[in-house]
Amino acid sequence: MRLAEVLGALDVLRPLCGSADTPSWRDQMQSLLEAETDEANQRRRYIERFNQGHRGFASVYRNCTPSARLAMEQYVTEGQKLISDVTGRYGR
Repeated sequence: MRLAEVLGALDVLRPLCGSADTPSWRDQMQSLLEAETDEANQRRRYIERFNQGHRGFASVYRNCTPSARLAMEQYVTEGQKLISDVTGRYGR
């Protein structure tokens, strides 16, 4: 669930600060949904967390500020750690 929230935050922060990521963070979220959710309730919770991360930053930042850039860097680091932990633990 936390990874979904991180993806939502990055969906706002990365383009705001000039990064044109391909695939987009929304596309990355779609891939996560396809890989991880079999039931509708679980899928809804992932989507809610993505939207929570997205709305949280979209309501605060309109321009790329130093604090937006710092938040973006922290979320990239956290997302990388989450992915590493999950694939290390369950990817065997």
